[in-house]
Order: sequence, then C-alpha cells, then structure tokens
Amino acid sequence: MALEHALLVSLTERAGSGYELARRFDKSIGFFWRATHQQIYRVLKRMEESGWLSSETVAQESRPDKKVYSVNEAGRAELARWIAAPTDTSMPRNELGVKIRAAAYGDIGALCDEVARHREQHNQRLELFRLIEKRDFGGSPPDGQSPAPDQLSGAPLHQYLVLRAGIRVESGFVEWCDEVLQALQPRATAQHADPKKGETQR
Repeated sequence: MALEHALLVSLTERAGSGYELARRFDKSIGFFWRATHQQIYRVLKRMEESGWLSSETVAQESRPDKKVYSVNEAGRAELARWIAAPTDTSMPRNELGVKIRAAAYGDIGALCDEVARHREQHNQRLELFRLIEKRDFGGSPPDGQSPAPDQLSGAPLHQYLVLRAGIRVESGFVEWCDEVLQALQPRATAQHADPKKGETQR
C-alpha cells in the first residue's frame, strides 16, 4: 500500500485540508500506516497533480485561507482498483523476534526488559483501541464482541472491523510478550547467578 491509497481512504470518508487530514490521520489510519505531516502534504500535492483530487480554497476568518481536498472520479477509480488488487501477505519484519531467537548469545535479563517495554507499548495501544470501541460502538462486554457486525452497515461496519483487527493484534502481541517473559525470566535469573548455567543450547 502506498501512502496515496491511505489518504484516498481518509478523504473519501470526509474532505479536508492538509492540516485537518494530518490530524485525522494520526487518530485513525495512522495506527496502521505511519506518515509525518510533511509527507502527507507532499503526497497530497502529488495526488492533485495526478488528477486524483480536487481542491477548493476556503476563506477563514482571522486565519489564512485553507485548501480543502476531496476525491474526484479519477481518485475513486484508483481507490477501487487498489482495493481489488492482491495484498502483500508476507510477514513483516520483527526485530524483537530475531533478538529472542538469539537470546542464548546475549544478556537475557536485558532482553526481558526490552520485551517488557514492547509489552507496555502494545498494551497502551490496546487500551486506546478499547476506549475507541467503547466510545464509538457502545463498549466492550466480557466476550469482547459488541456490537455484532450484523448490527452495523456501510462505513461504520468497515471501521469497526478494522478496529477489531487492531484489538486482536495488540491483544495477541501482549499475550505473546507475557509468554516470552514467563519462559525467559527464570533463565535470566539463572544467567545472572551463573552465566554458564544460564546459557541454553541452540
């Protein structure tokens, strides 16, 4: 996926200026696709030059005029083409996984600290996603499946399904970190007491 397609999705949902789009991007698609505000501004200009976007200058009281972008027919055609195209299913890079693979050759305690740091970051994002679910879709009951997808339609359904993916991914990563820490922390203690005993064979 190119940044252009992520921006097409966001602008299809609601037209906006570069500033508004960058702020909105941070709170939605930005969870899945990272981009700086400067990148967004540059790509918006390129998309308009490519004929995918139309723009309108809107006057603002006590502030400079703003340029509001919207997706035109060519942009919607490109979005439809991209949606129908095959998606890359290759596994993303996981540096932490490679480090764990090499745990026998390093300081396992330091590695456990790094795993715990990753766990905390992913748990914070999980809590944020659950707050969004509660705010926008009525909360998370014990089974974590409310509202049922058949109660939604259109854009709210599509947004909810992506949010649920984020919740499942982050929840799974937190559980994996817990599993790693449970397995490695006793070995870290042993390695600290006696580095030779703490080593494990490949």
